[in-house]
Order: sequence, then structure tokens, then C-alpha cells
Amino acid sequence: MDGIMPRDSLFQLRDMFVAPDQGDDSDSDIDDSPIGGVNKLGPGDLGPQKKEATPKGIEKTQKKKTKDIWDDDEVVEGSEYDTIYDPRPQPDYDIIYKQAITSEDMFLQMGNKNNATASCEDMVVKIELPGTKGSDIELDVKSKFLDCRTPRSKLGLHLPHPVDHKAGKAQWDADKHVLTVTLRMVRDYDDFNF
Repeated sequence: MDGIMPRDSLFQLRDMFVAPDQGDDSDSDIDDSPIGGVNKLGPGDLGPQKKEATPKGIEKTQKKKTKDIWDDDEVVEGSEYDTIYDPRPQPDYDIIYKQAITSEDMFLQMGNKNNATASCEDMVVKIELPGTKGSDIELDVKSKFLDCRTPRSKLGLHLPHPVDHKAGKAQWDADKHVLTVTLRMVRDYDDFNF
């Protein structure tokens, strides 16, 4: 019996691979559990150890203290246009993207255009203003903000893309009470997309 291990040695070998908090109740628990020392490690234990906050980091935050209430990075862009205390409701609106497609784009498909919004030139905002006259509408467009006010409603819309606010077009449909604002989008790399 030189090739067979004694029973006590087998139990000691098993105990090396089983975590100390696991019991000896069944073999299936041993098969499903990780190896003893590995179960204490997690994804946060990989890589270099994180350093504790040093007094230098605390000094940096204390140096920023000024009389300003908000930091520049905490203020949302375009928040200067928001009017919180205006009780008028917001009208319904839709944003639609529009492409100028030629027969060359349709049949030959020689350009880089596709049906994604990245290939669209114009943004069309349709605002439903029921019970409103065309003369009552006040419209102001900035590069990233559209402001539409009537006696009954108010819309302050942060635009998803910057637009050319000087070259827009607005149409009022008196029958449907819908204001259609067409804005040319200004984005980086438009010269390469079209």
C-alpha cells in the first residue's frame, strides 16, 4: 500500500482548497465553490492599490472657495433662458430631422448619405399651439435654444444639436394651429458627411 494516501492526508488536502467558512455537508458544495483564497478577491482588488485622500487634495478643494454659489461646471448650459416661475403650460412639439436627397443619392448612392440623423441637414420643430393667432406668437432662436411664447403657452426647448440661428425659417399653419420651425444644423465634420 505504498501508492495509496492515508485517509487523514486526503482530508487535509481537501481542507487546503475549501474556504474555512464552508461546512463539510456535501461534495456538491465543494465543487461549486471557488478555491479557498480566491473568494476573498473581487474586481476591485485588481490593478494598483488606491491611495487614501491626502491633505493636498483637501487643500485643492479649499482653494476653490469663493463667493460664487455655483461652480462653472455645475451650471447647465442654457439655464439662463429658463423661466421657472412662468405658470403657462408647455405645448406639444415634435422634432423631425430632414435630408435633401437628390436622384444621385437615391439611385447611384455615390455619396456618404444614409438614413441616420448624422446625414440630415435640417432640424424641423413642429409646435402645436391650439387657440393661438399667428400675430400672438413670439419666437426667439439661439444656437442651442428655441424660445416660443404665446399668451396661453410657453416653450423653452434646449436643442439637441447647435443650429444656425440666423438662417432659420418659420411657417404658421392657421388651420392646424401648428408652427413649423426649420433650422439648419451646424455640426463638426459636416463637410465630410455631405
